[in-house]
Amino acid sequence: MKDTVSEINPRKDWMGLMAKAPQGRVAALLDAEISRPAFTWLRAPELGSTMVRAGATGAAFNLGEMTITRCALTLDTGEVGHSYIQGRQKADAEAAALVDALMQTEMASRLRETVLKPLQAEMVTAKAARAAKAAATKVDFFTMTRGED
Repeated sequence: MKDTVSEINPRKDWMGLMAKAPQGRVAALLDAEISRPAFTWLRAPELGSTMVRAGATGAAFNLGEMTITRCALTLDTGEVGHSYIQGRQKADAEAAALVDALMQTEMASRLRETVLKPLQAEMVTAKAARAAKAAATKVDFFTMTRGED
């Protein structure tokens, strides 16, 4: 099912990737690749909060609030970029909105290779490291007999 969503809406994938990126990483990758183009703010970076909800089956419930930073901008060529970033990271929100807008231009394939793919690779590596650390603490309770004789 996830592959179907990605094919229909790839923007959802790159927006999620940037929203979960470590602090400063999107900006660093973007600045290493290109000089930032001119843009106009539609909504300057602002801090707020959102309710985090959980519940895949049954009734959803509120876990609590999370701080987010959001912004929207438009490039001089007309493309609009949005971002919602976890935490209080105005610079990261700006960089993510720029990448979002630039992904709608002819620079999309270049940014996919130099910004998005490295972010994805780093996320996979971090997830594998967390899984390995958790696996090291696994306890195996296998026994031959239960001692009930």
